[in-house]
Amino acid sequence: MNADRASTAETSGIALRAYPPPCLAAFTICSDLDETPHEHDAYFEIARYLNTRQETAMGPGVGLEIGNSIYFDMPASQFAYRTTDDRGRERIRTLIRSGHIDVLHSYGDFASTRAHCAAVIDELNKHDCKLRVWVDHSKAPSNFGPDIMCGRGDLPGEDVYHADLTRAYGVRFLWRGRTTGVNGQDVPIGPRAISHLWDPRHPLASAKVAAKECVKLHLGRRPHPRWEMYTANRVLRESTFRDGAATWEFLRSNPYWGGSGLGDTASGIAQVLTNRMLDRLVQSRGVCVLYTHLGKCDDPRRPFSVASCEAFERLAARARDGRLFVTTTSRLLQYLAVRDTLRYRVVREPQATRIVIDSIGEPGGVRRMPTDTELQGITFQLPSGGGRVIVERSSGRELTTQSSEADGKRLVTIPWQKLEFPDL
Repeated sequence: MNADRASTAETSGIALRAYPPPCLAAFTICSDLDETPHEHDAYFEIARYLNTRQETAMGPGVGLEIGNSIYFDMPASQFAYRTTDDRGRERIRTLIRSGHIDVLHSYGDFASTRAHCAAVIDELNKHDCKLRVWVDHSKAPSNFGPDIMCGRGDLPGEDVYHADLTRAYGVRFLWRGRTTGVNGQDVPIGPRAISHLWDPRHPLASAKVAAKECVKLHLGRRPHPRWEMYTANRVLRESTFRDGAATWEFLRSNPYWGGSGLGDTASGIAQVLTNRMLDRLVQSRGVCVLYTHLGKCDDPRRPFSVASCEAFERLAARARDGRLFVTTTSRLLQYLAVRDTLRYRVVREPQATRIVIDSIGEPGGVRRMPTDTELQGITFQLPSGGGRVIVERSSGRELTTQSSEADGKRLVTIPWQKLEFPDL
């Protein structure tokens, strides 16, 4: 909690709730589309299964809100914007506009010049397609990560320098290769942070993975940017491109006993989204931005196995009963950035309490007024009882809210609107 919110809470008895009620923890799947097959519309069938209750090749969908990533200049064997057909490109654009494709997974293996990157941005802008999350891809030249992902995209003078163009296009959140095995971020790391990785069925392999995570946490206590995120255990931190501009960098996780590189597939997710993992996430009241590759499947006719579908059903059950706040990567990162930087004032009146939204923060010390969409899900927690509560902008415009009760507290929420999945 920042100093502004702490001061407000102390003087008014009003504070921000971590997640929209009744949720106790938050979860998203941030999937890289590497090796997604062209056959049988696997990419789009995955989206339908995760986001609708329609009948799919894997049975009825689970009706969650889960996005996917896209890249452009890739080998013909890889599903990508450039390698699919005209109908596929139109469906990709439709899903970007609906919010169900929300991550740009670099510009691709073959994007080696600024002109390549500019052409992708022109294509996206031409079709009113906005992606605000960037994820480095393997060793793609356009990557931003200097230490793990070996990119040159933010180095002025390089042929592939494009960071200024990509920021101007609208990318706000950046992943540069950092993945943790800790189950639950945005909460303090306790004694059990690593213990869940040990699996008695695989004692040696899981102990080795747990030991590697311990090393990351140890190194993170040193002032070195490569390791600091692991010990801080925060999803978001302010970071800088190598051209000096500020950005949000985010941390992904995959709390699998065999390590993130083994559990990051369509079949592997069955061993990641276990009851044990999901229940511990809820108990921690933390956040999980799950690293995986949902398109790395054994059979494109049925991308998810029976066991993987059962794992998604476990996730969906916790979303439906209100324990987990599940949404797309872009929406979750946006929510966390707003929640963690929001400044507001409390004005007491005889018949009402006014909560006045002043601003949110951006990296580099910039402050601005959030949009109505960015405020969705923000929840204020007040003492039970009292008069009317009004949430308004500093301009005086009142915002629509919903009221509820939990744990003897009154909750006032700016409603969260679920995305509408398009007809493909």
